[in-house]
Amino acid sequence: MEEYHKSIKSNTGLAKSPTKKIKTQMNHYVLSIVAYIKLEWLKQRTNKNHFAMKTQIYLAAQQAAYVDFKSYQHLELRNTFLMLFFCVI
Repeated sequence: MEEYHKSIKSNTGLAKSPTKKIKTQMNHYVLSIVAYIKLEWLKQRTNKNHFAMKTQIYLAAQQAAYVDFKSYQHLELRNTFLMLFFCVI
């Protein structure tokens, strides 16, 4: 039971609900439990604990964001070059 409370508070953001209305609080609570159930399902399939899976998901998201950022940065540099090129001419 202790593992459940620790994981649901740390990995699903149960305690971080900034909501004030009952309906939004209930939605947040229910979705936190759904997230915990999905983590338990993944735990059974991957033989990793919740914290390891959360870290793996977080790193994958960071890598995807970095790749996306690099593609935009390349476009921005290209557009800057074109603007400088046409301003000189």
